[in-house]
Amino acid sequence: MKTIVGIPASPGIVVAKTFLYMEESLHEIPHYTIQKNATQSEWERFLKAREEAVFDLRALCRQTYQEIPEDQAGILDAHILMLEDPDFHDQIEARLNTNLENIEWAVFAVSHDIKDRILASSDPYLRERAADVSDVASRLIRKLLSVKRVSLADLESDVILVSHDLLPSDVLAMNKKRVKGIVTDSGSRTSHTAILARAFDIPAVLGLSSITREIKEGETLVVNGVSGEVIVNPSKAALAHYRKAASRHRRNASLLRGLRDLPAETLDGRRVSLKANIEVPEEVLPALRCGAEGIGLYRSEFLFLTPGQITGEEEQYQAYRRVLRGMGNLPVTIRTLDIGGDKLLPEPPFFDEKNPLLGWRAIRLSLARPELFKTQLRALLRAAAEGNLSVMFPMISGLEEFEQALAILDEAKSECRQQGQIYAESFAVGAMIEIPAAAMIADILAERADFFSIGTNDLIQYTLAVDRGNEKVGHLAQPSHPAVLRLLKRIIDCAHGQGIPAAMCGELAGDPSATALLLGLGLDEFSMTAQSIPAVKQIIRKVDMESCRSLTKEALACASSQQVSLLIETWMADHFPQGYFNPSAAERLLTF
Repeated sequence: MKTIVGIPASPGIVVAKTFLYMEESLHEIPHYTIQKNATQSEWERFLKAREEAVFDLRALCRQTYQEIPEDQAGILDAHILMLEDPDFHDQIEARLNTNLENIEWAVFAVSHDIKDRILASSDPYLRERAADVSDVASRLIRKLLSVKRVSLADLESDVILVSHDLLPSDVLAMNKKRVKGIVTDSGSRTSHTAILARAFDIPAVLGLSSITREIKEGETLVVNGVSGEVIVNPSKAALAHYRKAASRHRRNASLLRGLRDLPAETLDGRRVSLKANIEVPEEVLPALRCGAEGIGLYRSEFLFLTPGQITGEEEQYQAYRRVLRGMGNLPVTIRTLDIGGDKLLPEPPFFDEKNPLLGWRAIRLSLARPELFKTQLRALLRAAAEGNLSVMFPMISGLEEFEQALAILDEAKSECRQQGQIYAESFAVGAMIEIPAAAMIADILAERADFFSIGTNDLIQYTLAVDRGNEKVGHLAQPSHPAVLRLLKRIIDCAHGQGIPAAMCGELAGDPSATALLLGLGLDEFSMTAQSIPAVKQIIRKVDMESCRSLTKEALACASSQQVSLLIETWMADHFPQGYFNPSAAERLLTF
């Protein structure tokens, strides 16, 4: 018996036999020089391979759309767009004609360069999009080399799928009734594998580094997608324990799923809204399954990774439209481009700053690049005609920035009219409050904004002068710091003073232990990772506003983070003596 710990990517516990999925290696791609008169025949080989790849993807699309909603299958649409992207073709053709090398190598080299640019970002969400480039390149190269792929669609027994990595098309094409769990050497919670595993309710542990070298075909595995543990050949006692743990987890999950259609309402009738944060359209279905009443934050920057170019208006429009259609009449709030700092555009050279987190990013970048900004705003205006859309501007530090953004929005409307496009004449426009300066003038901003959305991750970082990614000081980024609590109170009070709602889309919104405190502050809307929604709703439905306000009053009087944390811990223990479902607590309960 051996235990290996990785990244818990999709919750659940499962026991099954291993299916080791090790595809033929493409590491030894042939590389040789060709004669100049052979470039045309090589290019024709590429065009034929591209046509076959698109044909296969369209067939897989038709199959996938019958099995799952459009939002998940949309990954394949993105791959088709890349295969048909003229800029992608031009880069490959230029490499072929300049270097006089075989077309397989030209495809590999160009794709490798594109991936390197994406992987240069320090933002994990952006880095994970490199998997799409790998998927498309592998498909093309296999066509060129006539390499057949092992089909995961033909699995005939229940298995835990173990692989070095899984391409998005692998997950979409596999027999989902037979794959009971997924384990990989690479990947993270933000990878397509993780997103799709959660969409299909398949427990998954990723980022195990060497799991493919440490296990054999047919061995028994326990996959604990809550704690991130993988147990190889468990003992009889461990096997019995985990089967009980799996049953307990299913029972807890079932109880929480029972809350899905119930309102997020306190015992004394205070109703709040629970929404989901998403990165890509494929996360719409998991959000709905968890009971999301809308999307409180759609991070639009993940659209800006089209190989070699800035994403165009039509592609953006289609992505926004997919999310709106997937959510039906439920509200969707899209954040305009929040890039720069630690999130880089694939347009080098773009940033060369000593302190990028305080530099040219988010709304500052959008205002400095009005054509880029207006392209996004036109796409949003057009999409808004087909759904319940709100838009918010990130990193607002003053009224001038907000007014400038609104003026450019008016220009985008005028351009839509001139082009005869169907668009929404108006939608709610909000300001993200994530800078102390914005918090201090929240009363002024509230006169112009239709709503506030508090980004606690950056607000805490900027208020406490702590780089949360720096391991030496990261522990100082305490949401319970009295300064942070007082700023939150001011922001919410100023919003309510002007009759606009106050939302929160930072990590604090999804922490069940902070729910009562935020209710006491008067927060109207909580937006979080979809999987956190049931646990937060559980807390809301078991507390009353009088006790929450009393807790908040005491917390605001505390002199230190430690005092606030102890106060909340004691309050939660008094109000939930039998405990409450909490993802971090669940990890401890379900380990052996």
